[in-house]
Amino acid sequence: MASMVVAGAYFYARYRVRNALKEIPGKIGIEIQQSAQGFTISKSEAGRTLFKVQASKVIQFKQSGRAELHDVTIVLYGRDASRFDQIYGSDFEYDPKSGEVSAKGEVQIDLEANPAGLNSADQSPPPVLKNPIHLRTSGLIFNQKTGNAYTKDKIELSIPQASGSAVGASYSGQTNVLTLESQLHFVVNGTSPGTVEAVRGIISKTPRQVVLQSPRLTQGTEVLTADEATLALNDQNAVEKARASGNVQAMSQGGSPMQVRANQLELVVGGPKSDILRSAVLTGDVRAEDGATPPSQAEAGRVVMTFAGKNVLSRVHADDGVKLLRHDQAKGDNATAQDVTIHAPAMDFFLVKGGRTLDRAETIGGGLISIVPVGTNPSPRTVASAGKFVARFDAQGRLSGVHGEPEARITSSSPGQPDRVSTSDTLDVGFQSGGGIASLAQAGHLAYVDGERKAWAERARYTPADQTLVLSGSPRVVEGGMTTTARVMRLNRTSGDATAEDNVKSTYSDLKPQSGGALLASSSPIHVTAQRMTAHRSPAVAIYTGNARLWQDSNVVQAPVIEFDRDHRSLLATAGAAESVSTILVQTDKSGKATPVTATAARLTYTDSERKAHYDGGVVVRGLDSTITSQQMDILLAARGPNDGKALLSGPSQLDRIVAQGNVVITQPQRQATGEQLVYTAAEDKFVLSGGTPSIFDAEHGKITGVSLTFYRHDDRVQVEGRDSSPTVTQTRVAR
Repeated sequence: MASMVVAGAYFYARYRVRNALKEIPGKIGIEIQQSAQGFTISKSEAGRTLFKVQASKVIQFKQSGRAELHDVTIVLYGRDASRFDQIYGSDFEYDPKSGEVSAKGEVQIDLEANPAGLNSADQSPPPVLKNPIHLRTSGLIFNQKTGNAYTKDKIELSIPQASGSAVGASYSGQTNVLTLESQLHFVVNGTSPGTVEAVRGIISKTPRQVVLQSPRLTQGTEVLTADEATLALNDQNAVEKARASGNVQAMSQGGSPMQVRANQLELVVGGPKSDILRSAVLTGDVRAEDGATPPSQAEAGRVVMTFAGKNVLSRVHADDGVKLLRHDQAKGDNATAQDVTIHAPAMDFFLVKGGRTLDRAETIGGGLISIVPVGTNPSPRTVASAGKFVARFDAQGRLSGVHGEPEARITSSSPGQPDRVSTSDTLDVGFQSGGGIASLAQAGHLAYVDGERKAWAERARYTPADQTLVLSGSPRVVEGGMTTTARVMRLNRTSGDATAEDNVKSTYSDLKPQSGGALLASSSPIHVTAQRMTAHRSPAVAIYTGNARLWQDSNVVQAPVIEFDRDHRSLLATAGAAESVSTILVQTDKSGKATPVTATAARLTYTDSERKAHYDGGVVVRGLDSTITSQQMDILLAARGPNDGKALLSGPSQLDRIVAQGNVVITQPQRQATGEQLVYTAAEDKFVLSGGTPSIFDAEHGKITGVSLTFYRHDDRVQVEGRDSSPTVTQTRVAR
């Protein structure tokens, strides 16, 4: 862009030269009337000389009326004496019939300003001649009747900052418009060399401007092209504005390739030099794309670039619908490629290191960040919004992080599913080193809604790659009447699974009483505590590990691992080699007195609709005055009763029957019984031992064996079934 401004100075110089080419031959055609040697002629107005013509020799041809001038020097002072422009050449010819004045050889022109001329003596040169603009051409023809001038030859121009050329020029005396006909080419000198090319150039007085057709500005690896460029000049003939329009394209092929397109580009110039940029404005469908693989893209209706110092870009303002799109490639076996887009009504970009590096960007009027996985069908979409986003960039100009506040919001949408929404005070977006969003972190009054699932916490971190939301800071999750708290919780948005860690507590509420159930049939809340939890959305199953404890009213299950099915009110509790599953039940005697019964084992399976607790592995059941051990055991519980019996439903589960198998041992005060199978009926307080060789050992009466032994705890009766083909039953009373 700086080169475009310098180019304006070049075309301004051509403008001055063409003006001189029009004036000088015109004066020659009017003033030369006779042959003379040592010829001098001038024209004055209001006591000031407008121009002076000097020739060492003049020859007039009588027959044709033509005149030749040799060794001609022409000085133009201007009507306000502000110029000291000189035109000189060896040979000129004037044809009075056609009114044409023709240069027969090379013509050179030096253009020099003389700001103090009006305050100096007439025809005084500037105190110091400073780097005049120099023009050289040939074949110049001026018609003093029409005021038009033209040449078909090459025109060369040089100024301190640049030099260049064009082929052919024409000047209109009526419109004061100078046209450089073709092949415009200029080379910019200095610390940032470059070239300016154009198909055609037009220089006018009113308006005072230079128009280039199909210009091309090249500076190192940067190229700027357009259908047309207009350079506006001020009263001192310095460039103050430059406008490129129609298919404006800026391309950089250096270390960070970039291509920018727009309908129009306008440059504002100021300062002591005409190549100092103040601002640049791109308008009309502005689009930018970098050369990365895959590329990043930007869109806006208008982009304003502000410069500080010597053409140093300090700030870029984009508005009218800003859109930044980053295409990301998948990295790693489990990574997912993403399209990341930032939308905002307007954005400000701030640069450092001499305008070469992006430092930060800020949205104006809120903003949106959308994330769409590439190649996923149907594609889920995540959108993050906030009142304002501030983006940070790394040394390579890549997004390194985005902070948003207030009223941060993340919405994840998938076809056929309800939106997942989380809100918070702040939002921080982290980017992968190679592009793409790595995480979205929210903080302050976090609230999350995913269908029936709702969550609250102080902080949350969402990773799009695995669709996981991590909650911390007193997280609480509610779903389907289940409330869970923990130190940290994780929610998977794809599967719906949830995990909790450290001091986990779940409460299942809104339960209906189950008249046919037992252990978990009450309408009272079911509570579970553990160190960890994993919950599955479908089926609604939660697995608690690490000193897990589940209870409803006075019914308690403890185990290293408890798997609980909320919908079926069933559970599976397991333990390792050195641990056990523990259950507390209630046994009621005939007098109505309830006593606790504790059952321990390596494994427990329970379904409330069956009212059966199945124990495996080292089963131990302890009552008030008896202990039962076996390899397996089924404890059947009494039904809670009808729904209108709320008192019964809310009480402890009562033992109805026990069926045990494998190395059954019953221990009571003064008595021990063994067998392979046991059936215990609580209503009768009756034990029936069978299998193998069941036996009872009594400290007072010794050992009793039989095929089957039946004894009653409340009255100490024992029934023994014999082994004969016609068995007999012997009853005995054993004193306790």
